[in-house]
Amino acid sequence: MEKITEKLLLEKGSPKTSKLEQIKTLNLSKLGLTPQDLPVWLLSRLQSLERWDLSGNRLHELPKNLELPALRCLDLSDNQMEDVTTLESLSGLEELKMEDNLYITVSDNHKLMVLLPNLRLYNGRDVTTTANHLRYVYSENLRSRVIAVWEKSFRLPDPVTAEKLSTLETDFVNTARQLVKFGPSSVSDFTKWKVEIIARDYLRSLTEPKDEPEIKESADASENSDASRSPKRKQTSSVMDAISLTPRKKLRADLPAEDSPRKLSLRLKPQTPTQTSTVRMSPRKTVQPPSTPTRGQTRAETPSRGSKVRQDAAQIRQKEVVCKEVLQRDAETPTKSCSGTQQPVRLKPLHVLQCHSKQDSSEDFSTQLWACAFQPLPDSSGAAGGSRLVATCGGDSVCVIDCEAGMVMKKYKVPGEEFFSLAWSTVLMSRGEKASAQHCSILAAGGKRGLVKLIHPRNNVAYGEFRASRKALSVLRFNHQQGNFLFTGSYDNKIVMWDIGGVDSQYNFKVVQLLVLEISATPLHICFPPTSAKSHLLTACEDGLHCFNTQLGTTSSTKRSKDMEITFPIYKKEDKDHDYHTIDGLSFLTDDVVASKNYMHGSIYLWSWSRTKAQRPDKRSRAVCAVLLAELQWTHTEIPYLALNTCPGRAYIVCGDDKGRLWTYHITNLHKTSLQGGKPIQPTEVLEWPTPVRKGLGKVEGPSINSVTMDPELHYLVALSDKNMVIVWKREE
Repeated sequence: MEKITEKLLLEKGSPKTSKLEQIKTLNLSKLGLTPQDLPVWLLSRLQSLERWDLSGNRLHELPKNLELPALRCLDLSDNQMEDVTTLESLSGLEELKMEDNLYITVSDNHKLMVLLPNLRLYNGRDVTTTANHLRYVYSENLRSRVIAVWEKSFRLPDPVTAEKLSTLETDFVNTARQLVKFGPSSVSDFTKWKVEIIARDYLRSLTEPKDEPEIKESADASENSDASRSPKRKQTSSVMDAISLTPRKKLRADLPAEDSPRKLSLRLKPQTPTQTSTVRMSPRKTVQPPSTPTRGQTRAETPSRGSKVRQDAAQIRQKEVVCKEVLQRDAETPTKSCSGTQQPVRLKPLHVLQCHSKQDSSEDFSTQLWACAFQPLPDSSGAAGGSRLVATCGGDSVCVIDCEAGMVMKKYKVPGEEFFSLAWSTVLMSRGEKASAQHCSILAAGGKRGLVKLIHPRNNVAYGEFRASRKALSVLRFNHQQGNFLFTGSYDNKIVMWDIGGVDSQYNFKVVQLLVLEISATPLHICFPPTSAKSHLLTACEDGLHCFNTQLGTTSSTKRSKDMEITFPIYKKEDKDHDYHTIDGLSFLTDDVVASKNYMHGSIYLWSWSRTKAQRPDKRSRAVCAVLLAELQWTHTEIPYLALNTCPGRAYIVCGDDKGRLWTYHITNLHKTSLQGGKPIQPTEVLEWPTPVRKGLGKVEGPSINSVTMDPELHYLVALSDKNMVIVWKREE
């Protein structure tokens, strides 16, 4: 009390000349204030106050019924805010900051947008579209459901008395809160809160019918006003109602998004004559040529809690085809089979797509693309030949591409996000009590913000999100033997196992944290042994390859340490300038054979999982040596995070390099015996960069290939570059 009184009196000079009514800007940050230090009788004199900084205090709420008619900007960041409804009286607020309030949830963000009718900027982001949607479209949807509950089970008493109305109101509100279900579980608190308000207002309107035309007219006018400001953007539900789209039309549902208040580390690449000098931001490890990064370098920070997202769900035509002319490789490139008699496949470049551009600009050749995966076919589909749909992520968007047509079928955009990983799975969707559940393919994506987005591409719905970490997510992976188990790796050196369950027809879902795996560095890849996916997990990290026991029920603890670390011969060649512990490629080729790549090694190891696991780990370090089967020759480069992948159905391993090439290895009849020396096996074929041509600007030189994926039968191969290009290769029959 004394702190704020003294601060207010000194704001305009000496106590004799101070006039609280004239103060327009007030800074009360970092004074350790609690709600008791903010007396309404004193603050109510600040009738001209426009900007108020209360950041860095200990506030969990504001005084109720505090009226400051001129207040436009309020900073409550870095407090302990819990009850956001106390801000309702500040109806003139246009800008609000609430970062670093650990107890603020997604539902609280929604409440603020409804409570503050003039709110335009929230945590630095324009939320006009989202706020108007919540105030009108979403609320009207809830209102219709509340009315349905009333019409089915309630009616006004006869005669109407205050006592009977009070009892009726309590019963009606409680029933509506229980029965009205809408949107994902992450906003259930907001939904119940809003349903209670709507139920009370509706019951009141039945006894005061003259009020309803005014409310309805106001809502319609506001919605029409918003539509007039953005005539080309159709409003869609922030809780992700199903969206029906045409191939040419793109709809956007804007939700607030926060930028990270902390600087992300860089992935600096050695410059070559074909590279620009532009440095691209990404929470990946710093590489400074010509020396090699060590494990002690800076990790990425994650945005503060409360980040929101935008959804862009559309079935659209190809946004941009960069490849105006693809110069195919020579028709008769000699190949060399590593082993076996099965003929290797031949691949030809089919499409080059530029679909992750910033602001849809065809001039964007800087956005880095990080992860790709083919859609798994649901168990009930029985379709032959595998899926043609591949998901890709990079920058602020996730795309679903038809490989044959070269078309972007769906695109989900989250401005301010940077996606690093995605994963497909198949879960059950319930369709009511009388209908049987059906399988549906869902897509999870995450990145800089530490949020996992859950998407149902077939129905054009991004149906939910949840916070997996307070730092950036580096990798996502579903357990293929249990599709509702999702593993997320993050830059806080943790891997978390989640049960995301299934979904119902209204896209309600529930996420439960099951395990936390403690690691010592950033995880880059997660793999499950095909024969023991429910009990073992391999994770490739910046400091090595670790194995964990993920069997549930084996211990009461929800936190676990590694069972063992798998080491490689290249470790013996390390010195102060060379650290080979970073494993930036990992995938199973068969049930037992594993392919892995050590950064800067220039080779790919093939080793036996069963024989390696059978060894007794060192008691102190928990280390075992990988039982090597073969070594594959790869390129020499100092570029990290060029991930390999495998196609077990065709016995293929593929890894891109820093010049746009794809190194392919056809591995058959590999004997499960230890490598007895000799030179590394040469690639079956090195696919050259197809050299697409930009109209009027010449050829695009080969970029780094960050990730590759293949469908189970290798009909298509998709490669992602660090220059915003998706390259689709097709098998020649």
